[in-house]
Amino acid sequence: MLAAAEAAIDDAAEDDAQRERNRARLYAPPRPVGAVGRRENRPAATRLDQAGAAAIMAQLAAQDAQLAGRRTG
Repeated sequence: MLAAAEAAIDDAAEDDAQRERNRARLYAPPRPVGAVGRRENRPAATRLDQAGAAAIMAQLAAQDAQLAGRRTG
């Protein structure tokens, strides 16, 4: 499969210099990952206070009761 890709790239090249540049790019080692995806660039984690946790727990309890009611009803 790689040979077919290389042949297609070679066929598309206009001259030998272009073929060499294409081959160098094809077989070059992967570039290091830049700043994208690094932990420093992620938004700060949102902290959940006690009131927020209680609100989520109440929502979950209501959903659980609703689902339990559907199972028995």
